[in-house]
Amino acid sequence: MFVSSLLTLTSVGLAVGLPAKNGSSASYVSTLSTNAQGLFNESMAYLDNFWDPVAGYLYDEGAAAALRHETRSSAWYSIGLLARNEGTDVADAEKIITNVIAGQFKDPKDQWYGDYQQEPEEPSVGSKYYPQKIYNSWDPNWRGFIGTAFIIGLEEFGHLLSPEVTTLLEESLYNATSGDTYRVGGVDSDNLYPAYSNPSLMRAFVSGWTGRRLNDSNMTISGEKYASQIIELFDRANTLSEFNSGTYTGVSLFAMTLWAKYLPADSIMKQRGPSMIAYTWESVSQLWHPQMKNVAGPWDRSYGFDMNKYLSLMALHFWNIIGKENSSVIDRPGIMSHNADFAYGPLFAILAEFHNSLIPADVISALTVFRGEHTFTSSTFSPPFDLYPRNITAWLANNISIGAETFNETVIGGPAINPNTFNPALIQWNTEEGVAWLTLRATEHHVIAEASPRTLNLTYPEGNSASVFTLLLSPFPAKKTISSIKDIQGLNLTVSGTVNSSYTLSYAGSYGGSSSTVNDFEFWNVTFTMPQNSTATPHLLLEVELWE
Repeated sequence: MFVSSLLTLTSVGLAVGLPAKNGSSASYVSTLSTNAQGLFNESMAYLDNFWDPVAGYLYDEGAAAALRHETRSSAWYSIGLLARNEGTDVADAEKIITNVIAGQFKDPKDQWYGDYQQEPEEPSVGSKYYPQKIYNSWDPNWRGFIGTAFIIGLEEFGHLLSPEVTTLLEESLYNATSGDTYRVGGVDSDNLYPAYSNPSLMRAFVSGWTGRRLNDSNMTISGEKYASQIIELFDRANTLSEFNSGTYTGVSLFAMTLWAKYLPADSIMKQRGPSMIAYTWESVSQLWHPQMKNVAGPWDRSYGFDMNKYLSLMALHFWNIIGKENSSVIDRPGIMSHNADFAYGPLFAILAEFHNSLIPADVISALTVFRGEHTFTSSTFSPPFDLYPRNITAWLANNISIGAETFNETVIGGPAINPNTFNPALIQWNTEEGVAWLTLRATEHHVIAEASPRTLNLTYPEGNSASVFTLLLSPFPAKKTISSIKDIQGLNLTVSGTVNSSYTLSYAGSYGGSSSTVNDFEFWNVTFTMPQNSTATPHLLLEVELWE
């Protein structure tokens, strides 16, 4: 719902045109590192283009929203405005905050209690013609996405906020934290288990921080206990359960930074946040390929197949650490796929100095210069979806990477149950015209996938003659029309196994072909089948050699 400009300004005692509280932004933004200033200023300039001063929200950054507004990015922008603190920035920030909180769901009997509207234009969730549907008409993770932003605002810029808005924020965080306790994995279609790393980390933090702020011991203890469950899973192999996601590892690192920065010494989150960040970055540095500006597979959740073409949150971390020019963010981030996540830029920049101080020095050096040919092994575990831990292998060499994970799950498409984002086996390589890729589309719940030098080995232990190996293959600028895998550019591919030697080839394009794009990416579909009535275990072996 909208709150008028007049009402907002009157209620918080501000007026447009008055000097910003506490002087200009130079007192804060100029203290950021050069990289962080670049990220902050570019992301704020991007968001300024979507600002609607009449509504007091950002317009939705998507290209298909017909000038509707968006709540989450507006909340993130409000904290950026407080940090910049120029002209009417503080007044605008308080207007946004007041609007967002006015649209928060406040009826404790609703499953979505304490969550926030996704857009102010929407009808009442749960009404006759707008029924509640989790991750549709309401998104429970937005309690964490917005709540964490509000806490950064209070911690870093509380001196700029009026007492009225401060009280609103505290009440809103109490409601969001209380509502988050309604979430139990497997109940009411909710999927929040401790293994769902990014919202779990945010949930634990917001609960622990808000409980202490409001002297609510039950809320504090709840956050600490939930954090302990997350840490227990992490400690099994020093990995996040939601492993190696260009977007969500970025969120998890953000949340663990909040653990380490804003909680007191008696919190298990304060105690363990720094080491969890360091371990996570050690894995990332083993998988990051500076020559291709991509993190090698496998990817538990990805919104694209080439980080140079979609905006990942890990890329914003790389920007803060090694500079935009060494990250996968292109010169004009706003034209990248999934660019709405650029709205997170101001918050990442604000936390950059503290976050970067927790990254081991050898990790930072490995992010800019390829460390040479090497292998990587690890594992991770996402109960209740995994029947046993997922075993991870990867091989990286000059201009190529192969990554895979073996899994046996109760679902198809990874713990997120989404084959469009789950990439359990992946090859990437450099061509003269960019990064090419080949990825396995999950069609089985049990796969043995192993990466080794120049080899990707795939087996379906419980497969049968009806099993298929579906590989998504990147288009090639140098050869736009292909007729077989012999036309792959930059790489020689040899295929063997128990599959038929023949395969089907089709194309998924934005304007035609046999199927639709996946996360905005066009691709060739190469599908291998088993011989009719075969009793052999389905097996596909891919051997590769880069062109010289």
